[in-house]
Amino acid sequence: MEKETRVFKDSVYAQLARIGKAISSPRRLEILDILMQGSKTVETIARETDMSVANTSQHLQTLLESRLVEYEKRGVYSYYKLADRKVANFILSLQLLAEKRITELQKLREEIYTNRDNIEQIKMSELIVRMKEGNVTLIDVRPKEEYEMMHIPGANSIPLEDLEKHLATLPINQEIVAYCRGRCCLLSVEAVEILRAHGFKAVRLEASVQEWLSQNDDEYNNAHNCCNKKNSII
Repeated sequence: MEKETRVFKDSVYAQLARIGKAISSPRRLEILDILMQGSKTVETIARETDMSVANTSQHLQTLLESRLVEYEKRGVYSYYKLADRKVANFILSLQLLAEKRITELQKLREEIYTNRDNIEQIKMSELIVRMKEGNVTLIDVRPKEEYEMMHIPGANSIPLEDLEKHLATLPINQEIVAYCRGRCCLLSVEAVEILRAHGFKAVRLEASVQEWLSQNDDEYNNAHNCCNKKNSII
């Protein structure tokens, strides 16, 4: 029986290690973070990670073998996506754990914000309250296609590259909250810098859409109902 138990444990942990292997690469972690925004082609992932299509395909193959991602053919293109919501929650939990335990990561984040005029953040709980009150404007500065796949209810899609062209549509007397892909993304930081330079009061929401979706369903639905009425500007 002891031998059988040992064989069983060895087999179980060997399978668990497949996940560990899959996320042991910084590049694969970046790919998973990108796929949290929605499905993308190999070519798009390669462009966003500054890798060749060949290298990207190899990393995706490893993620496929560990069942963390799936793909589907649409014409001549293969679109990759996270296998399910549990994978997204796992990646989010990993990021939060690293922030708590890895001092170097904490320092990296502090340096970014200190070097960029101490850009303020807003907590998700506070954002929910203020959106219910209708006294804040929320903008999603990710690419348009990511917004269309999934976004925080009530958010206005203004990709970072188009932000300066849309400044006239934003209320100068109301605080602007910008959000992007989450904790490993700086698009919202750049957006806040642009807004402040043009006289707007702006802060960033560090949380991602996935973090929003992981919150209490009642809060999500209540915010959804009220945001769609009060906060749309475009």
